[in-house]
Amino acid sequence: MKTSEIFDGLLQNLKLGGTATTVAARRDEITKALNKDFYDKTGSTEHKLMVGSFGRHTAIKGVSDLDMIYILPPGIRKDYDGDTGPRRILNRVRDALKSRYKDTDIRVDQCVVRVQFSSNAFKFEVQPAFENDDGSFDYPDTKAEGWKVTKPRDEIAATKECNDRTSTNMRHLARMARAWKNTSGANMGGLLIDTLVHNFFAQTTEYDSASSSSFDLMARDFFEFLKDEPEQDYYLALGSRQRVYVKQKFQPKAKKAYNRCLEAIDFDGKAAANRKWREVFGTSVPLATSKNEASRSFRDTEQFIEDCFPIDISESVSIDCEVTQDGWRPTKLREMLRTGALLKANRSLKFVVTGCSVERPYVLKWKVLNRGAEAERRDMIRGQIVDSSKPGVHTEHSDFKGEHVVECYAVKDGIVVARDRIDVPISNTSPAAATSS
Repeated sequence: MKTSEIFDGLLQNLKLGGTATTVAARRDEITKALNKDFYDKTGSTEHKLMVGSFGRHTAIKGVSDLDMIYILPPGIRKDYDGDTGPRRILNRVRDALKSRYKDTDIRVDQCVVRVQFSSNAFKFEVQPAFENDDGSFDYPDTKAEGWKVTKPRDEIAATKECNDRTSTNMRHLARMARAWKNTSGANMGGLLIDTLVHNFFAQTTEYDSASSSSFDLMARDFFEFLKDEPEQDYYLALGSRQRVYVKQKFQPKAKKAYNRCLEAIDFDGKAAANRKWREVFGTSVPLATSKNEASRSFRDTEQFIEDCFPIDISESVSIDCEVTQDGWRPTKLREMLRTGALLKANRSLKFVVTGCSVERPYVLKWKVLNRGAEAERRDMIRGQIVDSSKPGVHTEHSDFKGEHVVECYAVKDGIVVARDRIDVPISNTSPAAATSS
């Protein structure tokens, strides 16, 4: 498959599709309910502005958090001055929406009113705000007990300007970066991603008019740019120049993506290239038809979390593995990988969650994938999505040589919001069969 076919297929599969229509319908319903309360208008869809990834047109399939500004009547501004003003206005928005959606989870969360639609896993974050003469907005903050300024129109305009200048490649790359985020588990907000993509195009003109046949090189250079970024607490957002904070270091995952890009480029024209690009961007990368598939001797039992739940990474989870055998002290697998120590067969493996930022309740899912000739010979590639052996733990046994992979997923409100993976390279072969316990 040609490079252009791989990336054209990827971008096609990342499109919102019917999701955009559903989002627009929900947006208008919310606006009508608020206009009835604040403007005494029935059926009106004025006074709204979609912001965030959806508003900047960089969202992808699976997006779950929708950001919306509801523009308040300027005449009521003085009624919400003072320390209690922010909470009172948010409570009023909440109550107006509750009267429309009686069975929906609606609550105030510091600066927004969250509306969780369980039927389609969408969560709208409605931010009531007063518009200023310069196009910025004053929005309520219950923690600060005051009003703060946001400039989403400047961010939308900067996105459009960069996208027009780069022949739509800015939005293409921003969507690809989101696919990478959701595949790798990089905990990055959408505004940070768009800002980094904007900064990438600000330091090179090489891809301003590139076609999809060069998107492999564009992806390679983008991840090289990311991995070499100095660590910092925040960036200045594109357009608005307001602070957008870094929730988790992205450089290590970007370095892995860069190395996988190099490998995929080396496989150019072969079916292996598609599989390697899938390691970067996930299952939205189309697979090439292999001549060997019909004659293969093993069952393809691998499942993909994307087929079970929407993916929208907004939190982080970390896993490690405790390696033990009789008569030996337990050792952490990540430390073994760091020092180059060999993991051999006939070891007990206890995979544990070492950190998770997701607010409870949530559900953990696991996947164990066996790779290599030995796994195929034994017809034991596995790869099914399974539950924890016990809370926060999944146990296995190292049995045969190969490059094995274990992934963990945190699922909240029906959406995968965090994921992590660890490579499990087993260096020698045992006669035992691979089994989980």
